[in-house]
Amino acid sequence: CDCFKFVLENYFYELSIFNLTNLQFTEEKLGQAEKTELDAHLENLLSKAECTKLWTEKIMKQTEVLLQPNPNARIEEFVYEKLDRKAPSRMNNPELLGQYMIDAGNEFGPGTAYGNALIKCGETQRRIGAADRELIQTSAINFLTPLRNFIEGDYKTINKERKLLQNKRLDLDAAKTRLKKAKVAEARAASEQEVRITQSEFDRQAEITRLLLEGISSTHAHHLRCLNDFVEAQMTYYAQCYQYMLDLQKQLGSFPSTFLSNNNQSSTTPVQSVSTPSVLASASASLPSVSNSVVTSGLSELKASSGSRKARVLYDYDAANSSELSLLADEVITVYSIPGMDSDWLMGERGNQKGKVPITYLELLN
Repeated sequence: CDCFKFVLENYFYELSIFNLTNLQFTEEKLGQAEKTELDAHLENLLSKAECTKLWTEKIMKQTEVLLQPNPNARIEEFVYEKLDRKAPSRMNNPELLGQYMIDAGNEFGPGTAYGNALIKCGETQRRIGAADRELIQTSAINFLTPLRNFIEGDYKTINKERKLLQNKRLDLDAAKTRLKKAKVAEARAASEQEVRITQSEFDRQAEITRLLLEGISSTHAHHLRCLNDFVEAQMTYYAQCYQYMLDLQKQLGSFPSTFLSNNNQSSTTPVQSVSTPSVLASASASLPSVSNSVVTSGLSELKASSGSRKARVLYDYDAANSSELSLLADEVITVYSIPGMDSDWLMGERGNQKGKVPITYLELLN
């Protein structure tokens, strides 16, 4: 019976403390009670943490929109992530466009100028799609994940300790209020003891919160490194896309004359030119056109004889990988065909160097 009485008294005591704390909060909001103010340094740290959280969320969400503009796809990825399952692999927009172009080119005929151009454009679009996929994956790992870890981890811990600090402050102010209202000496002594205890708990919690908040500076430094990684990933992506399109433009450089010959149009028929950047336009203006029939007949002779021919390079070409040979305009190299090689390529040799070269960059010499 005494034990039950003790538990009951303790319960009502805790309930009274809880009610007094809530009353303290309400009276503060109404301006009817005094409030213990935090020191200026701690207030600045709290403001900095809140500002960091706000802008980190905005940057993170907008980066997700940039990398994946389709909201339905973002929702699907979010659901699969929460279910801890891998999202099904699907073609992105450049890859899908590239596939359509390749299918159309094969349907129209790879031997026609338009069909061949569609296939080349489609292959370039697919390479851009692969680069886009790599950008998304790299950015998610090196940039978005650290930002999300801060929002869902570090800041949640800071917010938890901040709320606990708020409760400790309310307890302290409620104890101070009871001390002011105490009339009997015994009650006053008990209230003074309560103020000392709550003040000690408040000071300890303020120190814990301060130490956590001072880590925001380290968070900024970490996010700066992540931002550099994101910029580097974007730089790599745009450089790849530029190189892919530059190579494609070079491959299509001789297509206007080929288009005329393949479609039996009169040489006097005007063909609308496509505007290009000034630097590329000035470079391509001096490029000699290559007749598709000349290239085809020369290639047929090479394949039939299994021999080699001299060829003049029409314009510069940067090798995409180690199996290809870089070319300089107006140089003369030796070319030949090998069994099973793609019809758009020949093997080229320059001294001890050799590798695949595109036939549209060459003029076979007699």
